[in-house]
Amino acid sequence: MDLLLKGAPVSKAIDENTAKLAAQLAADGNPPALALMGAGLGEDDRAYASSILKKAQMLGIAVTEHYFDQDVGLSDFLDALQELNGDPAVHGILIFRPLPPQLDDGIIRAALAFEKDVDGITDASLAGVFTGDHKGYAPCTAQAVMEILHSYQIPIAGKKVAVVGRSLTVGKPLAMLLTGENATVTLCHSRTADLPAACREAEILVAAAGKPALIGAEHVAEGQIVLDVGIHALPDGSLTGDVDFPAVSPIVSAITPVPGGVGGVTTSVLLSHVVQAAVNQLSSFQK
Repeated sequence: MDLLLKGAPVSKAIDENTAKLAAQLAADGNPPALALMGAGLGEDDRAYASSILKKAQMLGIAVTEHYFDQDVGLSDFLDALQELNGDPAVHGILIFRPLPPQLDDGIIRAALAFEKDVDGITDASLAGVFTGDHKGYAPCTAQAVMEILHSYQIPIAGKKVAVVGRSLTVGKPLAMLLTGENATVTLCHSRTADLPAACREAEILVAAAGKPALIGAEHVAEGQIVLDVGIHALPDGSLTGDVDFPAVSPIVSAITPVPGGVGGVTTSVLLSHVVQAAVNQLSSFQK
């Protein structure tokens, strides 16, 4: 490994711009604000919420929390969401998912105001990613991968990229973002024939399948750039990603660590979206 793609310097650059814009908004009497929503939050969600709260305080972004018990009814959850949609002091809304089964994900996503969808979960936001119209916000983790590639000046145009994982939160939108910058993308998944061979053919490999240590030495080739989106807690309390780091890192030329890679950048992207949403909503109001 020639280069460890740490997320900290990428986050720092994003955060500096976010803090500057947040201060300008606050000085004009419009401090940016994010609302967190969820039901029956698990440990992973609470850890993410904690990281958001900590960074938001540093950047001058207000955060309110709106959490419900696991058995909350759909109407109660929707009522709270609609109240936040209509509150002009709230500029972004993040809904922790997956939701309990009685909270239909499609109904919740459809009810979320497009202009406050800072995590890119609504159909309108995702359509913007696929059409390239840039009217909404890309899913934060997918954009975080792009931010790391840009920050380390890793060429994308003309490169062969394999994305392992086809979720609407990472894999599919990331494939579209990469294609939009003229990469040739192979979207791999659990039924990809000879997954190791498909991965080895890529110049850039993104692991986003949600399976601990799925990508091993047999999946990579010398000179590759590997970005690991996964994060999983092991029984001993340590964390690992979708990549078997000890096995893969000696082979490839560059790789993101877990922790310390994509995760922190994702939080920075989310908060940058909140500030941009505040700017956009204020501009719309003033027109």
